Amino acid sequence: MSGAFLDSNVLVYSVLPADARSVTAQGLLAAGGTISIQVLNEFAHVARRKLRRSWPEITQALADIRLLCPPPLALTAPTHGAALALADRYGFSFFDALIVASALEGGCATLLTEDMQDGLVVAGRLTLCNPFKPG
Repeated sequence: MSGAFLDSNVLVYSVLPADARSVTAQGLLAAGGTISIQVLNEFAHVARRKLRRSWPEITQALADIRLLCPPPLALTAPTHGAALALADRYGFSFFDALIVASALEGGCATLLTEDMQDGLVVAGRLTLCNPFKPG
């Protein structure tokens, strides 16, 4: 795989009422970026706790996401180990490091995220990019 990896905030914004971020997120999701099981887990958590969506709504949203994206990358023991090293080296939270580790394992060139340092290049081959920044 290569190309863009979508962070969970892209998925969350894609289900919000129409505004600039949701339109951008919907376009990114429609393009079919790479995701991981961690991204799906975080989406489900935020959709339930913060957006107060029902389980049937969450299940349907996840099914729709899986139709648009290639099969999600699994969380494995090597992914976990790589995330620990990335958290230590770059100061990421552990859950952000799991996303970065998956993007690297998936061979992605770009990680589209609002939550991490825009422009940071990780391991010399993955660029973090905030698709929601103005201008």
